[in-house]
Amino acid sequence: MKNVFNLPSTPFLLVWLFSIGLLSATSLLVISHLLAHAWLLLPITVFAVVTYDTFQNKHAIRRNYPLIGRLRYVFESVRPEFRQYFFEGELDGKPFSRRQRSIVYQRAKNQKQTISFGMQDDPNRIGYEWAAHSIYPKAADPDNFRITIGNEACLQPYSASVLNIGAMSYGALSKTAITALNRGAHLGKFAHNTGEGGISDYHLQGGDLIWQIGTGYFGCRDNNGYFSAKLFSEKANIAQVKMIEVKLSQGAKPGHGGLLPSHKNTHEIARIRNIEPYTTIHSPSAHTAFTNEYELLLFLQRLRELSNGKPVGFKLCIGQKEEFREIVRQMAFTEIYPDFITIDGAEGGTGAAPLEFIDYMGMALADALAFANITLRKFGIRRHIRIIASGKAITAFDMAKNIALGADLIYSARGMMFSLGCIQALQCDSGKCPVGIATQEKSLYRGIDVQDKSHRVASFHKNTIKALAEFIGACGVENLAQIAPESFYRRTSHNKNESFRDIYFKQKSQNDILYTTNNLN
Repeated sequence: MKNVFNLPSTPFLLVWLFSIGLLSATSLLVISHLLAHAWLLLPITVFAVVTYDTFQNKHAIRRNYPLIGRLRYVFESVRPEFRQYFFEGELDGKPFSRRQRSIVYQRAKNQKQTISFGMQDDPNRIGYEWAAHSIYPKAADPDNFRITIGNEACLQPYSASVLNIGAMSYGALSKTAITALNRGAHLGKFAHNTGEGGISDYHLQGGDLIWQIGTGYFGCRDNNGYFSAKLFSEKANIAQVKMIEVKLSQGAKPGHGGLLPSHKNTHEIARIRNIEPYTTIHSPSAHTAFTNEYELLLFLQRLRELSNGKPVGFKLCIGQKEEFREIVRQMAFTEIYPDFITIDGAEGGTGAAPLEFIDYMGMALADALAFANITLRKFGIRRHIRIIASGKAITAFDMAKNIALGADLIYSARGMMFSLGCIQALQCDSGKCPVGIATQEKSLYRGIDVQDKSHRVASFHKNTIKALAEFIGACGVENLAQIAPESFYRRTSHNKNESFRDIYFKQKSQNDILYTTNNLN
């Protein structure tokens, strides 16, 4: 047997002997009328699988170990679930730990939001972050946690909540998920970013919208894929659209266009985006409406005019610092200021992207926020522009930390998904999301009870804002503007803690000093 198949005799030979023996024994029992003919199905199936595995040439493990080699693929398929349910510690899960997911579930369901016995993190590990409390705590009012977006060139400024729904497109998410998110935004009086997939009927459920426009210009593109001023003006002037955001790049895949798998590109989604249905759609990596920083600002100004003065801004994940500096320098020179800039960290999420882009591209949110804040201040234009932080923010600490580094308000995308019932199955790009959020299969998305989930979204927002008020109050401040980087610390080495001010706002590289000298004086 070994020479015929050029394979080891054990367990290869044992599997073959077992399948042949099982088939022979069952056949004898059937002939002897001791078993019904239906019993032959089992040994025939086993024999067929062993034969197929032996002679196929795509999987070496099944060729070498027919039948039993298949167990490897079975165990591998359930590995994420086994790890999450049986072996994962409270702080081990990635990208979000069980502890982080649990607090979202509790706040969304208005359940107890306390834990007992003590901290599970190690305050002595390098990288541990914490906030300095005050012995004179204050009572911060969460009803005041709103920020006006719109500078002197804006005719329709918008009063936004400090916490809003981050960009997630219809197509990446199901219709029931988008509907629940928008109704939740309406209930909680906060904004819902559409993502670059365009405005669908499911976005128009009463919640305020931030319309995101990506490189594909979905919802405002002509038949050739170029920007259409006419289509943009029609949608931008919908009363529910409060702000316009141009996406230059996103944290999970900076420099890489979006991807809509063909099985998610239904006739309805194709109609909304003006594309061919059931085809895989790759958004271009770069915009065609502008090619440099000056043209970008002119484009933003054009969008402001076409929308009759609504706040306009752009979103990016910072990579090459010099490029961001050039955009800011052009703002100062032309005096064309966006109303806001969204900074997306490399830790931001996505439904589908290459591993190299998710894991190794882009600047982390904390570094990017501090850099953007410093750069805008160096050029003296920070007062014209609001900064929105986007990237893995779900708790009051996350929000306060980002504000201390320069953010005015926060986006949360995956946090809002958890409030819908996301279990971090990591199946977003498969179309098989088990809880019906990131899928277009009716049998799956029908499981979302829109009324119930919309209230959970609103509750998560309300309880998180309340937690933020309690958190900053404990730090001795009464409003968001008073949150300062010196109140936050990170253990940078053994026996050494440094404040965020020392880490981000006092240390300067020689290049930064030279740039400041050459360009500001």
